[in-house]
Amino acid sequence: MSINSTYKLNNNVEIPKLGYGTFQTPDDDSGAEAIAKAIEIGYRHIDTAQSYRNEESVGKAIKLAGVDRKELFITTKIANAIDGYDNTIQSLDESLEKLGVDYLDLVLIHWPSPQRFRDHWQQRNREVWRAMESYYQQGKIRAIGISNFRTHHINELLKTATIKPAVHQIRLCPGDVDAQTVEISRQHDMLLEAYSPLAQGLIFKVDEIQAIADKYSKNAAQVCLRWSLQMGFLPLPKSVTVERMQANMDIFDFELTVDELNLLTNLTGKCGESKDPDTVPF
Repeated sequence: MSINSTYKLNNNVEIPKLGYGTFQTPDDDSGAEAIAKAIEIGYRHIDTAQSYRNEESVGKAIKLAGVDRKELFITTKIANAIDGYDNTIQSLDESLEKLGVDYLDLVLIHWPSPQRFRDHWQQRNREVWRAMESYYQQGKIRAIGISNFRTHHINELLKTATIKPAVHQIRLCPGDVDAQTVEISRQHDMLLEAYSPLAQGLIFKVDEIQAIADKYSKNAAQVCLRWSLQMGFLPLPKSVTVERMQANMDIFDFELTVDELNLLTNLTGKCGESKDPDTVPF
């Protein structure tokens, strides 16, 4: 396994096992340069979202890096402000333009129950998904999926979906593993992507993680990313410094034991917890 290793999605599309997250990466030249550097040193899977407001920086980075578009795997997510078939199509066209590409590798519904549409989230998701299916069928999107869904959201979407979600992106890090969501996602052949795999830095305060890192002469981030991979997840670490980008790639030369995996999984509460998608204030 290496930075070039891939998972195969339920539609046979291949996706790199390690991604590069861009949450809070600024939409300016510094952001574009950081993302371009990530591509230059080996990352091929770039994860953004309409609500991150940095798709233009990702687009600039793609041009700066000069890597063939076909070598890249680019994800974006439908913003919470979007509902309806036509609005979703328009938002996808805007994402394609901002990113400077003619197709997207993966598009996700970012949150299942936005505050604005909480009284009719089922209908909202149906229409957004129908638009995503349309662009999938046209070849403008290679795979479609979901993010932050819980069991009832998944079951509701599957009532009308003609194309099953290929990916489910949720918060996954040591001590924050929603077993029920992981199980139902896997029952429906969805690959689980792990956002905030380093718990936005909380992992560096956990003694148990540091002890394992010391054993392998690694750092806490590398241990957590390795845990994610061995759990069958796809981690999306984010950094704007080259040294950390490179360190986050250096996770393929050691293997955690079963006991260590279990210890990390059961660090409940030590690295924060996922937000309830039915109560988030956005």
